[in-house]
Amino acid sequence: MRKYDYLIVGAGLFGATFAQVMTERGKKCLVIDKRESVGGNIATEKVAGIDVHKFGAHIFHTSDKRVWDYVNRFAEFNNFVNSPIANYKGKLYSLPFNMYTFYQLWGTRTAAEARAVIESQRAAAGITEPKNLEEKALMSVGEDVYKTLIKGYTEKQWGRDCKYLPSFIIGRVPLRFVYDNNYFNDRYQGIPIGGYTDMVKRMLDGVEVKLGVDYFADKSAWDGAASTVLYTGEIDRFFGYALGELEYRSLRFETETLDVDDYQSNAVVNYTDFETPYTRIIEHKHFDRTQSSDKTVITREYPESYKKGSEPYYPVNDEKNNALYARYAALAEKEKNVIFGGRLAGYKYYDMDDTVAAVFELTDKLK
Repeated sequence: MRKYDYLIVGAGLFGATFAQVMTERGKKCLVIDKRESVGGNIATEKVAGIDVHKFGAHIFHTSDKRVWDYVNRFAEFNNFVNSPIANYKGKLYSLPFNMYTFYQLWGTRTAAEARAVIESQRAAAGITEPKNLEEKALMSVGEDVYKTLIKGYTEKQWGRDCKYLPSFIIGRVPLRFVYDNNYFNDRYQGIPIGGYTDMVKRMLDGVEVKLGVDYFADKSAWDGAASTVLYTGEIDRFFGYALGELEYRSLRFETETLDVDDYQSNAVVNYTDFETPYTRIIEHKHFDRTQSSDKTVITREYPESYKKGSEPYYPVNDEKNNALYARYAALAEKEKNVIFGGRLAGYKYYDMDDTVAAVFELTDKLK
């Protein structure tokens, strides 16, 4: 007799949302995770009275009311608006690229003036069919924005020259010809008061959870505990890397508590020159300025190469890796009692709202 309807491997946002929805439908779920806390990469912890994002900054943003209403069942969200700053060799620029940025670069004051500079630089680049990320950026935003705010940051993030990165990584570069530092265009935005870990704990209220558990240490026993397995880990690991290893980029976080009230006066400062080894500094207290503390906590974020056993953060969705993933996905289709879901199993980067929406799509099918 199998004790559970679903074994959920991974207590991140995808696994927790799935467990909550299916438990609400009367299914018996067991959630396991190799870490000692729930929440996956959105986990937070209290340090010096400040909610610290343990694995990088996470701002919940969405225009999907169903998703927004759902997460608000488990947390009260503050009104944080993400307005990062770029530091390029000591000079500060507003993000996303907007009229403040253009004024800081060229002294332009009107949209017409800024457009004229950008169009002139686009024309000078003379690129119509970009073959790599650098050409895509030059075609989209011109030389100044690219060299000051994109090139160094991107090369640190991906560990290679922009000339050797596929153009699709950069997507459509947003240029805003208004004075607006709000990074996201979504209707709803904020951070749960008390942190994401508390939110995920509320989602898992009434669900059996076992932490510090390695699924692969006794895979057959765990599989035998439930009728169906939801697996949210690396898809290549599930199949024992039988077809080869997928590539990822990893991150290293260097966090310290400082005996000062304020360090950088903003939640996120990106370092866009190549010489600075980290991509950004996060100052956590600015995510919720109602938190009272005479100290501050900062985190420097260092991109790193991924090696088997380290933490995978960003899939390298180039042609070679996507082709390998497609072969693993074909194997996954043949698994009768296993569902694959989430960022690692799907080899695709998800924003948090996309994660919740993907669970809704999955669970709607399971009806």
